[in-house]
Amino acid sequence: MRDYLNAPILYDREQGGYRYDQQEGQWELPGLWFQPAELQALLVMQQLLQELQPGLLSQPLAPVRARFNQLLEQAGIAPQAEEKVRVFNLAGRPVDDQLFATVTQALFADHQLSIDYLARSTGVVTRRRVSPLKLVYYRSNWYLDGWCHHRQALRSFAVDSIQSAEVTDEGCKVISSADQLAHFGAAYGIFSGPADQRAVIEFSPERARWVADEQWHPEQQGEWLDSGRYRLTLPYGDPRELIRDILKQGGGAEVISPPSLREQMTAEIAAMAAHYLG
Repeated sequence: MRDYLNAPILYDREQGGYRYDQQEGQWELPGLWFQPAELQALLVMQQLLQELQPGLLSQPLAPVRARFNQLLEQAGIAPQAEEKVRVFNLAGRPVDDQLFATVTQALFADHQLSIDYLARSTGVVTRRRVSPLKLVYYRSNWYLDGWCHHRQALRSFAVDSIQSAEVTDEGCKVISSADQLAHFGAAYGIFSGPADQRAVIEFSPERARWVADEQWHPEQQGEWLDSGRYRLTLPYGDPRELIRDILKQGGGAEVISPPSLREQMTAEIAAMAAHYLG
């Protein structure tokens, strides 16, 4: 305290310990100081958070943001985080602020959630009891990984499909990180479950300039071919999202194997062509 913070501390033999020197007047611990670059980084982080989920923590963080802006102005630096940072949430589905707050409350308190959930594939709403495990922001949308007590299995829930949510008094079911990773992180994309197949995709030399630097999956393998094409191999389970991503490459991508995935791609391309070729 004396050496690093210059605190007026002295040893009192009568009391057998250390105390403040009253003759030095008032003294307090120094506040938390930031360099201008650190303040700007914090403002950027807050701006990113605001763009990812509008309204989240906007009121609690408003005084902090105002103080950061004041400190930057004192340093002769204009904050302007809103003007300097842009985040595009392409195809993002909005989530109600109050519902999002309820989900995060249950997540961090390790309490179960009672939710009404809309399955968009069927249009049916069901009541679920969920032990929330992790919030995932994926392709401009929020998902909640959790244990579904109704299905007795791990599931991913689109937060925007939660019609209502209530935090219960019951604690969450404990799922190990290894089991979560094996279920949610093995297959391609947002679809969970085992990755029981491997896709081999080849990209044209033009498309390869981009794809070779992209990560489609943590366990992917890539190699350049003598023809200038790029071959990408990756694990997958449910093929739906993978098919959509391959289609985005247009004629610059070709599925080599497995035959089932190649057949599914052929069927999808034929259905698309039918709309334009009659």
